Amino acid sequence: MKSFSDSYKEAGVDVTAGYRAVELMKSHVARTMVPGMLSGIGGFGGLFEMDLTGIQKPVLVSGTDGVGTKLKLAFLLDKHNTVGIDCVAMCVNDIVCCGAKPLLFLDYIALGKNVPERVASIVEGVAEGCVQSGCALAGGETAEMPGFYSVDEYDLAGFSVGVVDKDKILDPKSVREGDVIIGIASSGVHSNGFSLVRKVFDVENCDLNAYADELGAPLGETLLTPTKLYVKPILRLLEEVSVKSISHITGGGFYENIPRALPDGMQAKIQRSAVDVLPIFKLIQKVGNIPERDMFNTFNMGVGMCVIVDAKDADRALQALSSCGEKASVIGEVVKGDGVEIC
Repeated sequence: MKSFSDSYKEAGVDVTAGYRAVELMKSHVARTMVPGMLSGIGGFGGLFEMDLTGIQKPVLVSGTDGVGTKLKLAFLLDKHNTVGIDCVAMCVNDIVCCGAKPLLFLDYIALGKNVPERVASIVEGVAEGCVQSGCALAGGETAEMPGFYSVDEYDLAGFSVGVVDKDKILDPKSVREGDVIIGIASSGVHSNGFSLVRKVFDVENCDLNAYADELGAPLGETLLTPTKLYVKPILRLLEEVSVKSISHITGGGFYENIPRALPDGMQAKIQRSAVDVLPIFKLIQKVGNIPERDMFNTFNMGVGMCVIVDAKDADRALQALSSCGEKASVIGEVVKGDGVEIC
């Protein structure tokens, strides 16, 4: 006998919708299967057998995050197949900053009403993020919570685990005066600062589908552009160059995130002219009348990752990133001091 409960359904939870959602998402999950994945979806846990070939001292690295209020744009535009990419990226981009290779990812979707097609669309994005970062979607949870979330809204969060050889963990303490900072281009706002974005554009009351000349695209489409996944190019870079430290530019922008990749007593001196600020940030600043310092303290401004290398390795690092299709350039250097200076 199949599982169902009329009483639970009358309370707002349709368990059969959950089963339908699982069936719809199976094809997306199948795309993420990588060597080591021993189980499919539907069990109580995701089983993964690690291949530790060449790793002398394996260390597990974990990361968790959500999409945040960028989800409001997905609701307003009724487009749900890209926010999963954001969810994966916010986790695995952090993990790779340690030098780790992401192995698996799990998602958590909490919603007011389980619409199977919408859930499958969300998972489609999650699966795409996993494919782009080379990790398996090992499982997840969909929680129908009527009365807690409205029927048209949901929250999305995730968790990832990676592995790195202990002797190859990137250590900010290795950074020295004179090292250079390479900025790797972002795809847009990514998944941070959307409380400010939503206020600036009053997104609930503006036409998100209207074409914006400054952007060469509709505003909503630009804002919903998914977070760039840096895992594969960074892992390739680590094979070719001695990278000292990496910073993922997320909420808090340059001023909060770059210092996390520096030792005490060192400062990141960023050349403002070297930062290729994307049009969306120029528009946000203009419409919101936001001071430039606040912009650099909130958004990535067009730089999604900062990689610190010895000056002699800079050209080789840029070449390696270019060969992966990444747009990268030297945006600054490490000097004695504290925090970040943009000059």
